[in-house]
Amino acid sequence: MSTDTIAAIATAPGRAGVAVVRVSGPEALAIGERITGRQPIAGEVRFARFLDRPRRLSTAIDGDRVAVTPIDEGLLLTFRAPRSYTGEDVVEFHCHGGAVTPRRVLEACFSAGARLARRGEFTERAFLNGKLDYDQAESVINLIDAKTVRAADAALAGLSGRRANELRALYTAALDASTRVEHALDISEEELPPDFLPETRRQVEALAAAVGQALRKANEGHILREGALVVLAGPPNVGKSSLLNVLLETNRAIVSDVPGTTRDSIEEWLDLDGWPIRLVDTAGLRAAGDAIEAEGVRRSEELIAKADIVILLMPADGGRPHSTALGGDRQPSSGVLIDVTSKCDLGRGDGLNVSARTGEGLAELRQAIVAALERRAGDVTDRETADAFSASGLAALCAAQKALADALGTAVAGDLVLCGNALRRAADGLGELVGETYSDDLLENLFSRFCVGK
Repeated sequence: MSTDTIAAIATAPGRAGVAVVRVSGPEALAIGERITGRQPIAGEVRFARFLDRPRRLSTAIDGDRVAVTPIDEGLLLTFRAPRSYTGEDVVEFHCHGGAVTPRRVLEACFSAGARLARRGEFTERAFLNGKLDYDQAESVINLIDAKTVRAADAALAGLSGRRANELRALYTAALDASTRVEHALDISEEELPPDFLPETRRQVEALAAAVGQALRKANEGHILREGALVVLAGPPNVGKSSLLNVLLETNRAIVSDVPGTTRDSIEEWLDLDGWPIRLVDTAGLRAAGDAIEAEGVRRSEELIAKADIVILLMPADGGRPHSTALGGDRQPSSGVLIDVTSKCDLGRGDGLNVSARTGEGLAELRQAIVAALERRAGDVTDRETADAFSASGLAALCAAQKALADALGTAVAGDLVLCGNALRRAADGLGELVGETYSDDLLENLFSRFCVGK
């Protein structure tokens, strides 16, 4: 249990009708009473004036007396531990919004004994007090950051605890398997049942398959949270900007018959069947004529290399196969390549035929992007986890999957010592996700993504 009391503005800054200042910790109720002059009562919404720090005034007539300055009036909500978001005593001041009033209420909380909360500290306390497990805590920030309905639904599913129950079942299974093997090491091989090793292999195989499915769901959640990078690539004047505009249903990019109009990348968000997409129009790929165009081409190549999906546009008379159009150094490092013949109203070719002018092929292109994202969600490698997903539970899941692969290999070889060690590593990795074990780095990576008031 924390010994200090924290406070922060829990609502977004700016002009608004209402703002919420949240206080959590052992002095929360006392701070609520000092600021309102009223005793906070759990489960009761109380209207109150919010008062600035009391100060002593001295006059010849009245002598010493206490004067307070009203700074606002609003609602006081009280939650007693452990029946609160953080598991601690919590009070909330619902005041008027804007730039001044919430800050004055927050400063009054500081004067009354609170300190400013760190980023994500309210949710971190909820995690440490057992109100949320790791997956639920991550789902909180995913719900806040959701850009599509599908992303919000996925985060809500995690917040409800359904995924947490699945992860806890995996942790229990890994722990049982580890305990079973470790127990076998304490007895002689002659006393082991004849089917011990085959049964161990079957148990590890089933567990590895279940972890693989959980990893796929986690990877899909990463894409829903961060958005998939979809890059429009190809030579100049092939119709990339026109396709960007028609997919966005707005004139975002300048369209011209003059080759090389786009000299830099243009990025916009797109909701495609519930998938949040970072759609990027890039400079045309060709030998650059000046330094500015060369920089545009270089940036295009960087985006192509890290894209989840590259939509490669080529004219019908491109003169070479789509697969070679990007060149050796321009291939996406691990993404999906979709070949498109653009301006198909002027001529048809290989790959998907699309016309931004007539709309032909646009529905098929959207379907191809969604299908590619479905495949992408199921494609997780150790390199991707290390490079891109270290800030989420994917790293722990991937470590558990690798440990289970080691356990299976050593079980096949009959080495119970190494098999038991690998199963213990798998259980430890899964234990991080259900709050049985956790590292400071894991928590820092998660809660640093939160805002101060959450």
